[in-house]
Amino acid sequence: MKEQKLTVTENRALTESVYRMELAGEALEAQKPGQFVNIRLDGLFLRRPISVYDSAEGRLAIIYKAVGKGTRQMTGLKPGAELDVLTGLGNGYDLAKAGNRPLLLGGGVGVPPLYLLAKQLREQGRAVSVVLGFNTRAEVFGEKEFKALGCDVTVTTADGSYGKRGFVTDALPEEYSYFYTCGPEPMLRAVYRATKTSGQFSFEERMGCGFGACMGCSCKTITGYKRICREGPVLEKEEILWAD
Repeated sequence: MKEQKLTVTENRALTESVYRMELAGEALEAQKPGQFVNIRLDGLFLRRPISVYDSAEGRLAIIYKAVGKGTRQMTGLKPGAELDVLTGLGNGYDLAKAGNRPLLLGGGVGVPPLYLLAKQLREQGRAVSVVLGFNTRAEVFGEKEFKALGCDVTVTTADGSYGKRGFVTDALPEEYSYFYTCGPEPMLRAVYRATKTSGQFSFEERMGCGFGACMGCSCKTITGYKRICREGPVLEKEEILWAD
């Protein structure tokens, strides 16, 4: 974990409520797929945790949804604005277990952390399949970016207004070696039941401190409680114990 000042270089809308922001800093190290950053905003006590979308030395990109006071405030930030950011948070995905045909399943704002993962898996020469799930056509983003990486991409919408009607679990391919997923808990529960291989789940939890001190984002596993911000956000399929 490192606290540093980063400069906004881009902040633009992808859909009516989803935005893409790029940040830069001389001392910024490349982040791992599945990690997140925690952003301090003027006038707000708690930082806002946001998954890393793309990253390289000296820059990173995030994609966020304007749903509350903090994220709505972020939409107004212009290039040149400076932010206090905690970087290098979370354990991220383990690429070593992917096999030759990994499957990536993302729902809504659970899509962004899968992009850097797909990018690195493709750089390793793996055949990557991606299923992106949204409620409706107006919410869809990321399809062309994953296709540009050379991924086999399927988009689902709950109302059938774009792509395949249904949910990500309605578009699972016949064959895949391993899976990675991120999205809202109902989607993750469905993926858990529907998948036939091992895999890794990235959880979206409300976080207080973002680095394990407050215990506010703990979840139960077969080895006891784990903090999503510290031991997560990525957990293995076999260790998850779903609360009733």
